[in-house]
Amino acid sequence: MAEIDRYYAYQTLFSGRKAVPKMEFLKKLEISPATFKRDLAMLRDRLNTPILYDRDLGGYRLENPDAFQQLPGLWFSQEEALALMTIQTMIGQLEPGLLGPKLKPLQTRLNKILETQGADANVLSQRIRVVHAGKRRMPLKSFELVAKATVDRKQVEIVHLNRQSGESVKRIISPQQLIHYRDNWYVDAWCHLRGGVRSFSIDAIEHCLLLEHDAKDIDREQLLKTMQSGYGIFGGQANAWAELKFTPERARWVQHEEWHPDQKGTLHKDGSYTLQVPYSDERELIGDILRMGPDVKVLGPAPLVKQMKDALQKMQKQYA
Repeated sequence: MAEIDRYYAYQTLFSGRKAVPKMEFLKKLEISPATFKRDLAMLRDRLNTPILYDRDLGGYRLENPDAFQQLPGLWFSQEEALALMTIQTMIGQLEPGLLGPKLKPLQTRLNKILETQGADANVLSQRIRVVHAGKRRMPLKSFELVAKATVDRKQVEIVHLNRQSGESVKRIISPQQLIHYRDNWYVDAWCHLRGGVRSFSIDAIEHCLLLEHDAKDIDREQLLKTMQSGYGIFGGQANAWAELKFTPERARWVQHEEWHPDQKGTLHKDGSYTLQVPYSDERELIGDILRMGPDVKVLGPAPLVKQMKDALQKMQKQYA
């Protein structure tokens, strides 16, 4: 009998009884005394199930009759527990306060499991570090409401700040998916005001109200085509391909990077590297190209080349 099957078998044997004799466990579960001893240790130490031997009743009983009902049917090996603890630690550093309180009971349980196996979970926080770049402060309440609406398939009324225009607009959205992109959270949603799919930065949501109306569902393939066919978070339906040529020095890094799932790359004999990526909105793409400085040259298309020239001329005027 597998461990998980024995767990439920123990639960069945204890159900509605004050105590269960040892021999009944051995017979019903078809296990040896040594296995029974290991099971007791596992149930007590790993699953926090308080099983006690009662001499007066002549068997084992639960200190808390609801112990099994209070515990999820989860069994973790040391490797699995360590992996979950690693994820928990990374989430805590990624967005402090976001999921930590919700996962605190699980974290406590995982700590105890690892301790019984000779591992120290506390060292994880000292050995794992998440470095942020360009992270913006996000209102926790807005994230929680948007996340709940996304999972429960409900509409949300938001007041969203358009940073380009500086205008705050009230609108109703039907969240489709949450995106964590470059250290910031976004929600792809159907905008009932504009009648189309839009991406909203959650940190720019000034007010958020969960509604009772069911969310409008968008076909998954259509959503991906609309929001992820182009470069960057602005996504959109790609209508052009940027062709970038990197110097041999920069190519050592860029040839291993994924700028877009549909990108095309060519490594040349001189060590230089040509990268082609689809895009619909050039704003983020231009910013990433400028970060590369003189290590990249835009070969096409012509409108993107002109926009790069204009941007560089404006930059040069700043230092004239």
